Amino acid sequence: MLEVIDLSKKYKQKYAAQGINMFLEKGEIVGLLGPNGAGKSTTISMLSSLVVPTSGDVRLLNESTIKHPQKIRKILGVVPQEIALYTDLSAEENLRFFGEIYRLKGAELKQRIEEVLEQIGLTDRRKDLVKTFSGGMKRRLNIGVALLHNPEIIIMDEPTVGIDPQSRNYILETVKRLNKERGMTVLYTSHYMEEVEFLCDRIYIMD
Repeated sequence: MLEVIDLSKKYKQKYAAQGINMFLEKGEIVGLLGPNGAGKSTTISMLSSLVVPTSGDVRLLNESTIKHPQKIRKILGVVPQEIALYTDLSAEENLRFFGEIYRLKGAELKQRIEEVLEQIGLTDRRKDLVKTFSGGMKRRLNIGVALLHNPEIIIMDEPTVGIDPQSRNYILETVKRLNKERGMTVLYTSHYMEEVEFLCDRIYIMD
């Protein structure tokens, strides 16, 4: 479904990622492992068309996403390593704002907000401001934003960093359920070996 061919990104004289080759089959959960500074986040930025590579290609169903980025943007959800939410808005307001960016509106947007709040377990906190949330709840809402437009592929960049074991387990079970029930293809980066062992069909290691 998604193929990465000799992908590299160079800033001045330094490579942030070099010679990356990998693929994702439809419906797989694939782990991406590596120490800090290995280039995982740079690779994710190139896969999601946020950063243009210095060389190489990313192909979605054999069509270059570098030449045609809109095709992957429509079917891709990204959960960034850093929390990307508006803390002075409620959970529901955040979902509505990002849903409109995805060009959802009216009854469809309302339905997707309801479904996502249920999926991430925040229905009862929908009206609360995000700044009152725990770290784990913010992480769950961050995932919810990436799920709004029903993506076929989701990239999760260390989504359980710095949260309590209960929230971490909830997130892992959510990922597993989305993959099983919806056939969602997942690229999952983590430092936690037990997470990768629990979730992933295959792994790639960057060093």
